[in-house]
Amino acid sequence: MFTPQPGTLIGHYQVLAPLGAGGMGEVYRARDTKLGRDVALKLLRAEFAGDADRLSRFQREARVLASLNHRHIGQIYGVEESDGTPCLVLELVEGESLDQQLKRGPIALKEALTIARQIAEAVEASHSSGIMHRDLKPANIKLTPGGEVKVLDFGLGKIFEAPNADLSHSPTLLSGATQSNVLLGTLAYMSPEQVRGRSADERSDIWAFGCVLYELLTRKPAFAGDSVADTMGAITKTDPDWSALPPSVSPNIRKLLRRCLQKDSARRLQHIGDARIEIEEELSGGGTESSSIAVPKRGFSSRWLPAGIGLVLGAAIAWGFIYFRRVPDDVPKMRLEISIAGRRDRTNAWMAISPNAREIVFEQNLEGKTQFWIRPLDSAEARALPGTEEGLFPFWSPDSRSIAFFANGKLKRVEVEGSPAQVITDAINPRGGAWNSEGTILFNAASSGPLSRVSADGSALGAATELLKDQGSHRYPQFLPGGRQFIYFAIGKPEVSGVYAGSLDGMPPKRILASDSQAVYAHPGYLLFLRQGVLLAQRFDLKKLELTGDPLPQAERVDDRSGARYRHAVDVGSSR
Repeated sequence: MFTPQPGTLIGHYQVLAPLGAGGMGEVYRARDTKLGRDVALKLLRAEFAGDADRLSRFQREARVLASLNHRHIGQIYGVEESDGTPCLVLELVEGESLDQQLKRGPIALKEALTIARQIAEAVEASHSSGIMHRDLKPANIKLTPGGEVKVLDFGLGKIFEAPNADLSHSPTLLSGATQSNVLLGTLAYMSPEQVRGRSADERSDIWAFGCVLYELLTRKPAFAGDSVADTMGAITKTDPDWSALPPSVSPNIRKLLRRCLQKDSARRLQHIGDARIEIEEELSGGGTESSSIAVPKRGFSSRWLPAGIGLVLGAAIAWGFIYFRRVPDDVPKMRLEISIAGRRDRTNAWMAISPNAREIVFEQNLEGKTQFWIRPLDSAEARALPGTEEGLFPFWSPDSRSIAFFANGKLKRVEVEGSPAQVITDAINPRGGAWNSEGTILFNAASSGPLSRVSADGSALGAATELLKDQGSHRYPQFLPGGRQFIYFAIGKPEVSGVYAGSLDGMPPKRILASDSQAVYAHPGYLLFLRQGVLLAQRFDLKKLELTGDPLPQAERVDDRSGARYRHAVDVGSSR
């Protein structure tokens, strides 16, 4: 990874010292040797340089900032590159972030409203240019020593069709995955429509502004819970604790907060400029002010402990199957832990539950030998499966008697009760497979390109899907009940990526879910998918191949580090 040291030159900018790091980038103080001023250099982390989505988001931030020019929005000066790593040259904003100031102590009411007015001005300017922020929060707002607000980090910024907005020189209009069914932003400040994965517009920024204003006045989040699922529930179902507002907050500001935090976007404040006007009138009216906002300190106890592979295999996989089976009410959910030896990086979790829901196959390394092991779900005893050395992406035959997997550039199969592994066909760089009751196997043979189909005996190889424009590959297929239709994950530009349905009968592909990872079908008619570590279930109409209703949280702390991109460590038993 490229880590610039003090004195390193990136273009004509000399690195002075690190300033901090975020999810995608690292920020450094640097000296502009031509203009004699200090700037901030934001470098995309090296591990994301090959990630098309992260790179696109990084480039989008540059274009969004270049289209904005307002005193309360951090400016961009240019773009550089060093050793293949893109770098944004940004205005160096001295001072604390708003969340740092809130942690230090109470803020006087007039000062809090003054800060809120400047934030509203910045958001109003971006909306007037046709740009949503989509990640407005105290950590992305800086206060200069002189009290000036600077709104930063437009990495999730999105163009919308604002009235009178000139988009001819603006960033590319985003659609598809960026408009529905994808969570983008920071959960505690997301609007109900964002949490539900629905289309977001400028009213989502108004919701986030309301959350920030509430926090300015109370020093506590408007919506918070002990878990991600609790926070999502608070955002969609409950109101903030209005009693936490200090008595000195006027009825007009209380009304403004309620309008900003209406869960129905149609009833929410429609224009951020109205919030600015309301706050300006409050400030000019000389309303009653208290010297500070005193709020009891709140303690937090962390429940987010690092999840090991055992937790992935037990709590996520087995739970998902038991929950969706039609079983009597008195049958408890099953939770089990599988300790996997020899995993140094703890990122691979090659595993699969048998269709009869009696066994699980998983990878283990003992004494330097990596192979698959099989274990009954109701037993702690596991046994090695000979012939599966260095195997990847195991998947079961419909009768639960055989396992197919990939190893050494081949698609192979092995009988559970014991027999030498057999080669089915070539598979150079695979990304998952599925096996139906007719003996047809779908798989991705080379990480890029469409899905292939082959008979379990190795005959009749051919293409099963066709790439759409701007798609790079199809991965992780799963047959739906009946064995003719299937779902798979498509990688490509945001508007064509996501979960699709296909058919062995030649049905045109149908996009089901705009997602950044695979989905899993579960009987009797659900799709399971992850958002921010929460396992969600949403009703799935098998006839129309459409999702219905809202996604519902089912399990927390589900690990998405399954050893492959766009794949998470969740599996179910039979889908029939």
